[in-house]
Amino acid sequence: MTSLALDATVQHAAHAQTLLAPPDEAFSSAPTAVASPASNADACFPATTSSGGRTTVLPRILGNGAGLKVVSETRNRYEPIKLLGAGGMGEVLLVEDQDIARKVAVKRLLPEARDAMLLARFVDEIRTVGRLEHPNIVPVHDVGVDDAGRYFFVMKYVEGETLEQIIRKLSGGDAEYHRVYTFERRVEIMISVLNALEYAHAQGVIHRDIKPANVMVGRYGEVLLMDWGIAKPMDATRDAATGADATIGGESDRGRMYMTHVGSLVGTPAYMSPEQASGAIDKIDARSDLYSACVMLHELITLQHYLADETTVEGLLSAIRQKEIGREQFRTACFRQMGLPTELVHVATKGMAKDPVHRAYASASEFVVALQRVLEGKFSVDCKATMTKRMFREMARGVDRYPRLLFYSFVGVVLAVLFAVFEVVRLVVT
Repeated sequence: MTSLALDATVQHAAHAQTLLAPPDEAFSSAPTAVASPASNADACFPATTSSGGRTTVLPRILGNGAGLKVVSETRNRYEPIKLLGAGGMGEVLLVEDQDIARKVAVKRLLPEARDAMLLARFVDEIRTVGRLEHPNIVPVHDVGVDDAGRYFFVMKYVEGETLEQIIRKLSGGDAEYHRVYTFERRVEIMISVLNALEYAHAQGVIHRDIKPANVMVGRYGEVLLMDWGIAKPMDATRDAATGADATIGGESDRGRMYMTHVGSLVGTPAYMSPEQASGAIDKIDARSDLYSACVMLHELITLQHYLADETTVEGLLSAIRQKEIGREQFRTACFRQMGLPTELVHVATKGMAKDPVHRAYASASEFVVALQRVLEGKFSVDCKATMTKRMFREMARGVDRYPRLLFYSFVGVVLAVLFAVFEVVRLVVT
């Protein structure tokens, strides 16, 4: 399957009101744009240009050997192929970069999105993603303005599927997905996401919308944390809040629970931290991102959301803020998979305390260490199951370290047991 992890407005376009522009419009720069005096909002946007638009600069090379011929020609730099998704404020298209001969994704504002706050958020997204150069963050290649006066930016096109789609396949019992996405592989995916978060937090940026739909797993196993549309520098004076909830799409409460909200609530309700669910935007920091990552890890392991029983946004937000979730509820697993690594559930739930101060992980790197210890079999003992698994893991490591000693010890124990059985039998017979 081929897809691109976009913002929630794109990933859930089936639930959203689709506002499409003709997908065959050329993309171009408009260096001579003149601001329209119609309104303050319109003044933020360039006017439509009649220039040829952004064009290719590299020539075509024809022939070979001594008969090489360089042909200079002018073509549109970005040739649209198809619409990948659209939502309330933007759309993303797959296009062909005719200069470099590669497919890229172009995200641009819709004609209707002519509000200064929407433009500010769009610009913030470009600059935020553009300066976060990390293997697990999608890179920005270019920015510009098309002939219709709409801002756009060009980013890497990732072939693959979102973690949301993977979880859906796993919960549906797809045998091939269960073979590929073992618990160890799921942990590796989470570590990649946390590496991206660790880097972003070190750069002073919080994502604020961590969820399976915003994680892309490429066809070659690469993991990318997508959709930085509501990301915020920790020291920013301007926020993405608009003062009133701007729910993008989703007519039902169930749909709204998994859609990105921007307003008095910032984020996706189902994955919000308690401080996000309370609307305390000024208190949202790196620990909120980690809380959302813990919710995502729990869902990735159990294949169901820990508050799946909540059917309304209001009920969901109330449960996030106040409802104490019992240990047994956290351990519940989808019947489609055999077994449940209790140690991973413990790792997830330790980071989901209501009070940020009481959460186990102060940074993404601490979260990564906890997951790496699970992979190494050195997880902490938190219950009978983890005690038993840890004991056998240590015994297995002992065999690796002292194979002869343990072998002779085992033989000795077996001989002692056989001798004891023999003595019991002899006493009974006599």
